[in-house]
Amino acid sequence: MLMEYDIKTHKREELIDITEYILQSIRKSNIKEGIVVVFTPHTTAALTINENADPSVKEDVLEFLNRKIPKECNIFTHLEGNSDAHIKSSLFGTSLNLIVSDGQLILGTWQGIYFCEFDGPRSRRFYVKIIRDNL
Repeated sequence: MLMEYDIKTHKREELIDITEYILQSIRKSNIKEGIVVVFTPHTTAALTINENADPSVKEDVLEFLNRKIPKECNIFTHLEGNSDAHIKSSLFGTSLNLIVSDGQLILGTWQGIYFCEFDGPRSRRFYVKIIRDNL
């Protein structure tokens, strides 16, 4: 089962909690045991899992990335001016593999799934593929 989701980002860089989209996909599929693959087909966006209880974690992640990989850097040659976004996307990655057991997504108590925008605002897309165990 493959589901497609469209989201709009509102800032150049932001982390958007998409955990509920994944949970909704699991509920729709009625999966009991298996794997969920989340993928985004963008070269300046990514996916990650991190704490979703304290919003300052998202701010800290973005602040750290911007200090280490600034938008303006005299070594970048990419003409679009978004080399930093490409690098950040590559570091985080464009897919996640998640486990479903007994119909429940396995995440830590404080974990959430984030869509990472590094070159917005834009209209973006991500996919959720449900793979059932054949038990």
